[in-house]
Formats: sequence, C-alpha cells, structure tokens
Amino acid sequence: MLEEFVSEDPNDSFSRYALALELEKADSRVEAATALREVISRDSDYVAAYYHLGRILAHLDEVQEARAVYRRGLAAAIEANDQRARSEIQEALDALD
Repeated sequence: MLEEFVSEDPNDSFSRYALALELEKADSRVEAATALREVISRDSDYVAAYYHLGRILAHLDEVQEARAVYRRGLAAAIEANDQRARSEIQEALDALD
C-alpha cells in the first residue's frame, strides 16, 4: 500500500519515509537506505529521515557516511528548532565516536 502511495505522489515525504521504515523492518536495509536518501533529496527538512538513515548506515558498517548524515541531520534539526530530533541525532553521532 505504501508503495502505491509513493508511486501516486513521489513527493509525499511521509509515505516514502514510512515505506523506508517498513523496508528496514523486513531486513531490506539497503533498499531502506535508498528510500531515506530519496526522502532527504526531495525534502531536506524531513529531519527524522536523517536519524534513521544514519542508523541504517551504521548498521551496514558505513560509519563515515553515517557520521556525515547525522551531521547534516543535526543542522536540519537546529534549523527546524526540533530539540528532540537534535538530541537523538547528537546521541547517535556520539555513539559512533
């Protein structure tokens, strides 16, 4: 159903984000990362996507890329004044160091 929503409206960040989370749950992490990259590409203000993409990348042992994603996510969270996301992303970034 989420795939249908995304195909009907490719710019719907929420549906694309939800699809990525479902892909991750199904152990399709590479596909989930691709979907999250697309969310960020289309909507760089979708702060939650940075956290989940960084987490997936870290799990895939792409630690350098995960750090870069988390740093971009921190900037987006600060810009959006989203303290919760900022805290979660900072915590995840600190855990990588």
